[in-house]
Amino acid sequence: MNSQTVQASIESTFREQVQKDKRIRNAYLLVSSEKHQIHLNIAAGSTGKIPASPLQCHHMASVGKLFTATLIGILFEQGKLDFYDSIARYLDPGLMNKLHVYKGQDYSSEITIRQLLMQTSGLNDVFYHLWKKLLREPRFQISTEEAVIWGKTHLKPVAKPGRRHFYTDTNYYLLGMIIQSICGKPFYEVMHDYIFEPLNMDHAYMHGFTKPKLETGLPDSGIFAMGRDFRSIPGIHHIDHAGGSVIAPLAEYLIFMKALNEGQIVRKETLNRMIDDHVSMGFPILGFNYGYSIWQIKQIPLLAPKAYFSWGCVGVTGAFMFYHPRTQSYIIGTFNDYAYRGKALEYMARKVIRKLLTLE
Repeated sequence: MNSQTVQASIESTFREQVQKDKRIRNAYLLVSSEKHQIHLNIAAGSTGKIPASPLQCHHMASVGKLFTATLIGILFEQGKLDFYDSIARYLDPGLMNKLHVYKGQDYSSEITIRQLLMQTSGLNDVFYHLWKKLLREPRFQISTEEAVIWGKTHLKPVAKPGRRHFYTDTNYYLLGMIIQSICGKPFYEVMHDYIFEPLNMDHAYMHGFTKPKLETGLPDSGIFAMGRDFRSIPGIHHIDHAGGSVIAPLAEYLIFMKALNEGQIVRKETLNRMIDDHVSMGFPILGFNYGYSIWQIKQIPLLAPKAYFSWGCVGVTGAFMFYHPRTQSYIIGTFNDYAYRGKALEYMARKVIRKLLTLE
């Protein structure tokens, strides 16, 4: 197959997927490969009565965690922190007090920045508990700091620090607070100052906290769970924070990924560390390793050959932002629905990467 045929096949398969699945309100896919001269940026479905457009902005859930991890990488290169630093060095003593008490022993001071990045702190996840509480109690409000305090009061840690991978937004709230502590300004301002502005991501902004430099003139695509737009829940942005929050068009997510991959944001050595210093994610996500917010497809004979290796980040609403080294391709997209939390990566591998590999 040639590049034109592969690009047409990827687009056709994508549109068929959206058309046949009534749960998908709208979906978006960008595939970019200079090596194979593929440049695809497409949209399907609609936002209300407005047809989906590639120019729309998207909240890609936990894909935003890679932006947070990258800010930590920048501060590391500036000599303002070390990955092995205790988080107690940067966080309020009141917040740290009994943050991690496991089986009667206090491990709070043993948690490191690296463990937060790799989701191995042993802390529990507050997000889904508080999300449900916000849905049940419309008047309930909570700040990000209060969410962490709520977690240490109502939930037990799942393991000692460094012993187990357990995916939690709590770890990334704490990273956001560390960034704030070092920079002396709110996390969302640091994101604009260090990433959005330097990269000319003019339509990018932080959910609930900031506005874009330029408006697209189109509605954002929405992000749905159990039939409701996640962003419509009052106060939800406070438990989104450094665990997500980034909203931008796919073309600007691409700007970020290319800059990250090409050493324009952090040095190659730092990026390699973010990728290679990883842990197996374990059940139920058996096919992936997890670095500093970076997912990597493991090599599994027959199921996931070495040629499929790629790295990037994932959002629970069927969002993905990956780089595939073999074909030098960036693959970014979202199905914008919680129903695709376990399907989007499979779609990316089978319907996009597999087709790209035919060009090798």
